[in-house]
Amino acid sequence: MASVLHKDNVWLKKSVAELRPKNNSVVLDDGSEIKYDLLIAALGLDIRFDMVEGLSEALHLPGICSIYRHDLAEKTYRELQTFSQGNAVFTLPNTPIKCSGAGQKICYLADEIFKKRGVRENIKLFYNTYLPDIFDVPKYAKTLNEIAKQKHIDVSLRRSLKSIDPIKKEAVFDILTEQSKPSGKTVVQRYDLLHVAPPCSPVKPIRECTELLNASGWLAADAATLQSTKFDNVFGIGDCLGTPNKKTSAAVFSQLRALDKNIPAFLSGKKLEGQYNGYSSCPLIVSFNRVVLAEFTPKGPLETLPYDQGRPLYTAYLLKRYVLPTMYWTIGINGHWLGPATVRKILHLRRSS
Repeated sequence: MASVLHKDNVWLKKSVAELRPKNNSVVLDDGSEIKYDLLIAALGLDIRFDMVEGLSEALHLPGICSIYRHDLAEKTYRELQTFSQGNAVFTLPNTPIKCSGAGQKICYLADEIFKKRGVRENIKLFYNTYLPDIFDVPKYAKTLNEIAKQKHIDVSLRRSLKSIDPIKKEAVFDILTEQSKPSGKTVVQRYDLLHVAPPCSPVKPIRECTELLNASGWLAADAATLQSTKFDNVFGIGDCLGTPNKKTSAAVFSQLRALDKNIPAFLSGKKLEGQYNGYSSCPLIVSFNRVVLAEFTPKGPLETLPYDQGRPLYTAYLLKRYVLPTMYWTIGINGHWLGPATVRKILHLRRSS
């Protein structure tokens, strides 16, 4: 951490225990209290395996895995290298989640691994999502539905994992209404391999600070300025926000562009002119060497590159595999990358000319 912090930052090696916005203070896990003039909440979210009945205590068992925790990601790799026959079931939960495309990315990679090992014909692949389509953005959903069909993946919509029985190897799914609420009906699916994209929630200090929350229980903030709608001297960034964008690192970098303008403006009493447009990106890995580079806002696609990004392409794979990680570590975490907006303008001007 020290290697990526600015020299003027003071790193307190403590966890946040409580937020007290009415007192302009933060309480740390050692009981100490820090006063602030301005608070930028970047607290992320909690991975909540405990929100699926029977799951937490079964994560160590064979045949149950998830890429959403480091140790379980390694376990997932081992499971995919040894699983040889039966039902492989993949899920996406009915909550906001870190990288909502990851649940189907691992499904596509599982298909590739099983083919490489010569066992694919012995395995049935199932993908269960809470969404009314395989992906939120229709343009990319069309492509992904075609890919799922080609790979013989059985896709079930409006389903959210409710509980599991590891003894019977059964997963119980809520059938959701058009409003994404449990309908009261459930469906049981037998599994031999279960990969869970877990429910997520705000971290405890945020979810216990009701003064800061919106109706959904996340940090209430203006979707454009990222300023709290409850306290003027509180801003948010990243996964803790209750804004309508998808929770990805691409979203964070674009949000940083808005905060880069709005924080100095707030401190000097000026109008907040930094505007986040809801941009997010999800490089959807659909094979060992093909990626659908989805870029979008809540309004629809917002693509940067001078080609149709709705197709699975090798060039997009190279970008995902080599360019994006390098950008993250060299210009991302030190604040020099503020999203692709400028690059997009240049490329679009070139295309229009």
